Amino acid sequence: MTLTPATPDSATSEMSNGVNGFHKEMEKLHVNGDANGRSSSSEDEGDKKKRMNRKNSSPMMPAFMVSAPGKVIVFGEHAVVYGKAAIAASISLRSYLLVTHLSKSKRTVTMQFPDIDLIHTWNIDELPWQIFQSPSKKKYYYDLVTTLDPELIQAIQPHLVDISPGKSEAERKIHQNSAASFLYLFLSLGSPKSPGCRYTLRSTIPIGAGVGSSASIAVCLAAAMLLQIRTLSGPHPDQPSEEARVQMERINRWAFVAEMCIHGNPSGVDNTVSTHGKAFVYQRTDYQKPPTVTPLWDFPELPLLLVDTKVPKSTAIEVAKVAALKNTHQELVGSILDAVDTITRSAESLIEEEYFDNEDPESLRRVGELMTINHGLLSALGVSHPRLERVRELVDHAGIGWTKLTGAGGGGCSISLIKPDVPKEKLDKLERQLENEGYQKFRTTLGGDGVGVLWPAVLKNGLDEDEEGGMEIDLEKFLNAPGNDGVEELVGVSGGLGGAEREGWKFWRVESQ
Repeated sequence: MTLTPATPDSATSEMSNGVNGFHKEMEKLHVNGDANGRSSSSEDEGDKKKRMNRKNSSPMMPAFMVSAPGKVIVFGEHAVVYGKAAIAASISLRSYLLVTHLSKSKRTVTMQFPDIDLIHTWNIDELPWQIFQSPSKKKYYYDLVTTLDPELIQAIQPHLVDISPGKSEAERKIHQNSAASFLYLFLSLGSPKSPGCRYTLRSTIPIGAGVGSSASIAVCLAAAMLLQIRTLSGPHPDQPSEEARVQMERINRWAFVAEMCIHGNPSGVDNTVSTHGKAFVYQRTDYQKPPTVTPLWDFPELPLLLVDTKVPKSTAIEVAKVAALKNTHQELVGSILDAVDTITRSAESLIEEEYFDNEDPESLRRVGELMTINHGLLSALGVSHPRLERVRELVDHAGIGWTKLTGAGGGGCSISLIKPDVPKEKLDKLERQLENEGYQKFRTTLGGDGVGVLWPAVLKNGLDEDEEGGMEIDLEKFLNAPGNDGVEELVGVSGGLGGAEREGWKFWRVESQ
C-alpha cells in the first residue's frame, strides 16, 4: 500500500464542522463572562451599550507542544541510489516544540532553538505578507507544494540579514537556513492577523549525524502551525485510520516544504518517517517520477543502541565513492547492490510474518543477522570507517547484539539491535567503554510513534499534582531542562513511571488494513 494524499474536499469537510479534539478545549475558554459572553456582574445601560458596540475578544490559545521522532535507515543504504529498496524507521529520540502565545498587543513572532544557540524575533506586521497572500502565490493548507517559489524565497531574504550577527559564517548559514524554513512555513500557513507567539524547540536527536534531526524539526513546525490555523482533526484514540492518514499526510506535505528550504532537493523519506512513525520501504526507480513510499504500519518496536562516531560525514563523498567503484567493477558492484536489495526485501517479509515477535530471541536473531550481512556488503563498497568497525567489534565481543552503519557511512552513526535479556551490567560496561573512546551513545527504540501533540502543555506524571490538573510546562522550565535527559524527564513522550507513555501526549495512529 502506498500513501494517499489529503484532498481539498476532505479538508473542506473537516473545516466546515470546525470541531476536533483540540478545538473542543478552545470552546471551553471564555473571558470575562459565561459561555454566551454574558457578564456575571450587573451593569448599567451605558456599560451595556459600550459592551455591545465592542468587538468580542477572542480567547488566547493555551500553550501546547508538538513532538516528532528522528529516523535511521535500517536496510538498503547506497543501493537505494540505484533504484533498489531501502527501509527507514523512526527512533524514540525526538524533537519537542513548545508554542506559547503572546497577548494581543504584542505583534512579534520568535523562533528559539537553544540547541544551536539560535534566537530571533520578527515584527509580524513587517513581514512580506503582500506577496505571500497575492492570488498567484497564495498556498492553502491542503495544497501539494513540490517546489519553492523563487520570488517568495527572495522576499524572505531581507528578514534573514540580522540573524546571529556575532556567529561564524558557517553558523550563520545554518541559522539563516533554519530561519528561512521557519518563515516560509509561517508566511505560507499564517496570515497578517496571526497572533504573536513564540516557538521554542529542544531536541534529543544528534544534529548533523544523518538521523533526521532537521526533518523532525520541520514536522514539529508544520504540525504546530496547522494546529494554530485549526486545520487538523484529532488526534484522539477512536479516530478512524483513514482520517488519521489524511491528517498526517497534511503535516508531511508542509514538513517537506520546510525540508526543501534547508536541503534544496530532499528525498522526502526523513519527513515521511518522522511524521508517520513506524517504518517505510522507499524506492525510486525513475528520478523523473516521485518515489514509491510504502508504509509498514505493523513494524514492531525494537530495542536499539545508536552510537554517534563523532566523525563528520559527507553523503556526497560516499555516494561518489560507490559510483567510482561501480564504474571500475560494474558487474561485481552491481551484484553487491542486488544482494543489498535482497536483504531489504527479506527483512520486509520477515517483519510482516504473522508469527514475528519482537520479544522472541529467534525473531530478533533473524533480523540481526540481516543487519550484519548488510553491513558487510556496505563495508565491501568502501563506505565504512575504522570508528564504525570499532563499535561493531565492541558489540560483537560483548555478545550484546548485531551492528551496522546507518546512512551514508564514512563516519556518522551505527545502530545495534540489542539481544533480549542482556544483563544491565554488560550493557553499562559497553556504554562506559564507548564513552571512554569518545563516542556518544543513545539507548533508543526503533519503530515507535510519529508526530504527537500535548494540548494544552500539561503533563500527568502519576504524582499528587495530577489531582490538581497535572504539571504545566512553562517556557522557563523547558529552557532550563538540563541536556537530553532533562528534556526527556520534563516533557518526554516516554517519561512516565517505568518508562511508560505519559498521559497527555496523543498521536495519530494507523494500523494495517
